Amino acid sequence: MTDEQRLETDPEGHRPEGHDTGRPEDQSLGGLLSEVARDVSELIRKEVELAKLEVREEAVKASKAGAKLGAAALMGNLALLLAAFAVAWGLAEVMPAGWAFLIVAVVAAAVAGGLFAVGRKQFREVSPVPRQTGETLKEDVEWARERMS
Repeated sequence: MTDEQRLETDPEGHRPEGHDTGRPEDQSLGGLLSEVARDVSELIRKEVELAKLEVREEAVKASKAGAKLGAAALMGNLALLLAAFAVAWGLAEVMPAGWAFLIVAVVAAAVAGGLFAVGRKQFREVSPVPRQTGETLKEDVEWARERMS
C-alpha cells in the first residue's frame, strides 16, 4: 500500500465518509447533484450558443432576401421609367400616345411583380425560430431525466 493510499483510508482500511472514488456508486448524493447541476449548466450554455448561431444564420438569409426585394423595387422603377419613354415613344408612332404609355406601364409592372414574388417567397423560407435548438433541447430534457433516474 502506497503512502497516498494510506492517507486516503482510515486504520481499518476504509475510506473516510464523503470521499469520492470517481465511481457513481461511491459518490454522495450531494456530489451527484453537483455533477448533474454542472452538466445541466454546461448543456444550457451550449444550447444558447447553438441558438445564437441559428438566429445569426436566419438573419443572413433575411438580409439577402431583403436586398433582393430592394433591388427588385429599384429595377422595377428603372424599368418602368426607361420602358415608358422608349417603348411608348415607339408605339406612339402607330397609335395614340396615351395608349402607348399605358401598354408600357403594364409590362413594367408585370416585371416588378415577378421580382417581388421571388423576393417574398425567399422571405417566407426564413425561420425566426431556432429549430435545431428546439430539437436538441428535447433530447437534453430526456437525457437529464434518464440521468436523474
